[in-house]
Amino acid sequence: MNLNMVNAIQQVFTAIRNDLSIRAVIIRGEGGTFCAGGDIKDMAALRVESTNIGSLQPYTDFNRRFGAMLEQVEAAPQTVVVILEGAVLGGGFGLACVSDVAISRDNAQFGLPETGLGVIPAQIAPFVVKRIGLTQARRLALLGMRFEGHTALSVGVVHQIAHNEIELEQALQETIQHIKRAAPQASRVTKALLHRTLNEPLNELLDDAAQQFAQAVGGAEGQEGTMAFIQKRLPNWADGS
Repeated sequence: MNLNMVNAIQQVFTAIRNDLSIRAVIIRGEGGTFCAGGDIKDMAALRVESTNIGSLQPYTDFNRRFGAMLEQVEAAPQTVVVILEGAVLGGGFGLACVSDVAISRDNAQFGLPETGLGVIPAQIAPFVVKRIGLTQARRLALLGMRFEGHTALSVGVVHQIAHNEIELEQALQETIQHIKRAAPQASRVTKALLHRTLNEPLNELLDDAAQQFAQAVGGAEGQEGTMAFIQKRLPNWADGS
């Protein structure tokens, strides 16, 4: 992944953030490869720039920009789905860890190879730990080992494994249908609430959540959802296809 791709992802997520009509974002690599990490050409250009100015700041700025992109993807109000095929390494591993739903081919190759290259997983480390816990993150990052989809499932990086392309497409379409049947605003509020559970005092969080619940019940989505349940029909935001 190069800087242009990082910028493009940030631009997309900025543009759609407040668009209620967009309920999900699907991130998928082209040509059967999700992301093999940073772009060597970018690193070469940074080396030249760093040498010219006599400072390591270009490396710092580049690395931090990637972390900012991960923050933005993780905080997106939409449901973020990643389809993991081929290489899911380094920065690609980090991007998988900020998704809401991760679907992987069984033969996808996962790993944190940074230490074997003499560098560190600087920006992705917090997101990896948040996703799979410190115990697993320490093992995977310090050993730099590669592993396939079933191991990624067992440690909590991914949620579902597909054994072929047909299964992968079916899993994606089923996920999209589930997203369509969830109320847009309720989904956004729920995602934000789940993120807040990691950092906020429980009593304050529960007080605020109770108010949000009341607003949801009394709001248009809550009323429509209740009526749809009573009338045994799909709510108006759901796509029955």
